[in-house]
Amino acid sequence: MLEKSTKNNLKSIAVFCASSDGNNEKIYAESYRLGKTLAQKNIQLVYGGSKLGLMGQVATGALQNNGKVIGVIPDFLKTKELVHTGLSRLITTRDMHERKLKIHELSDGFIALPGGFGTFEELFEIVTWAQLGLHQNPIGLLNIDGFYDDLIAMLKTMVRKGLLKKENFDLLIIAENTEELLEKMYHFKPMPVPKWMRKDQT
Repeated sequence: MLEKSTKNNLKSIAVFCASSDGNNEKIYAESYRLGKTLAQKNIQLVYGGSKLGLMGQVATGALQNNGKVIGVIPDFLKTKELVHTGLSRLITTRDMHERKLKIHELSDGFIALPGGFGTFEELFEIVTWAQLGLHQNPIGLLNIDGFYDDLIAMLKTMVRKGLLKKENFDLLIIAENTEELLEKMYHFKPMPVPKWMRKDQT
């Protein structure tokens, strides 16, 4: 069971992940389980609004367990073929950057599931915002079936080579399953970082 924390209330979590199914059953199943678990914990899901791939699985997992799901999608992607039906709320933005700002505004924490270029871009931008002091929310990396092992190794290389500070690497909360990741996110204690700029300047 998750313990209550006055530090990280986590009423709403944004999830970044692939709009493709992939070919790994463990990843596919855990994506649904994440959505289901968020609903059971009464944590609102905020995500990109799609019904496709792992994105669709997370949303379906939450919706089928009476969870609240907010989709945020740019206007040029808003089609019947893409948008998940049955969302609690759908927010349309002008572009991708406004979408990310809105997702951040609605969320107390962030989780990256396996994904492609888009997932990596969203993950690294939200970590960079934390590094710059634009937020202090926990950022989780759900390393299902070792998907992120090579990325984690690369980040550790960056630390060894002096190109990434250890405290910035530690902004990533890494776990292999949903329950463990949420537990770590609840108890995450951010280090104070000076604020360098506003999010709309990134």
